[in-house]
Amino acid sequence: MASVQAPGGASPGQTCVLMLIFTVLLQSLCVAITYVYFTNELKQIQDKYSKSGIGCFLKEDDSSWDPSDEESMINPCWQVKWQLRQFIRKMILRTYEETIPTIPEKQQNIPHLEREKGPQRVAAHITGTNRRRSTFSAISSKNEKALGQKINSWESSRKGHSFLNNLHLRNGELVIHQTGFYYIYSQTYFRFQEPEEILGTAATEENRKKNKQMVQYIYKCTSYPDPILLMKSARNSCWSKDSEYGLYSIYQGGIFELKENDRIFVSVTNEQLIDMDQEASFFGAFLIG
Repeated sequence: MASVQAPGGASPGQTCVLMLIFTVLLQSLCVAITYVYFTNELKQIQDKYSKSGIGCFLKEDDSSWDPSDEESMINPCWQVKWQLRQFIRKMILRTYEETIPTIPEKQQNIPHLEREKGPQRVAAHITGTNRRRSTFSAISSKNEKALGQKINSWESSRKGHSFLNNLHLRNGELVIHQTGFYYIYSQTYFRFQEPEEILGTAATEENRKKNKQMVQYIYKCTSYPDPILLMKSARNSCWSKDSEYGLYSIYQGGIFELKENDRIFVSVTNEQLIDMDQEASFFGAFLIG
């Protein structure tokens, strides 16, 4: 017996189709809603990421950030980068101060051999000595054209004010080691005193006239046979007739070219009047170029 379908009612097949369509639409709607939701969440995460420190460093285009623009300064990424730059600058300065030595420290770290390669100080200052027995010597026959008596003995050790740097003293003569222009100077101190036994005698006046002349010579010895006069200075002091002693000093100096192995020395007249105190009589030279 065939079943009879009620007029106006849905068949089971149609019901299944409708349910299937409804299910598909519901799933599509859920997928759409889920897509929209996750898309929005992802956008928020991206925005938050772009404003984070890592996002600022990975962002390549920061040309729109202007340090003079207030909006740019408010931007979180700009603040992060600015703080990082300040931190890096401080660290660089600190590292530089700790690792880069000062100039004196650099000089201390220079190896000894490298220092010796640099320009050396060439200078000498020798002073008078009280060893009068060997202080003066007559000019030798080889230097017979030199005037006066050579001061043969100077204090060359580092006692008092004396020193020798890249020069040496030999028989009262400074020997040059390096060719160049030198400033040469000398001072001699004359102390005149009348002997008590001849004071008031007729010979006093003649003796005073003889002792008045004081001359200082500075000579240079080269390969040339005779010494070469570089400088001389003379004084005639008028001491009072009633004075028992008189004091006078002669100083002279000048620039001269000297060659290797040249020698310079000082000679004076009336050597018996010279006071060889180290602060009063001295002789020296130093290289200037």
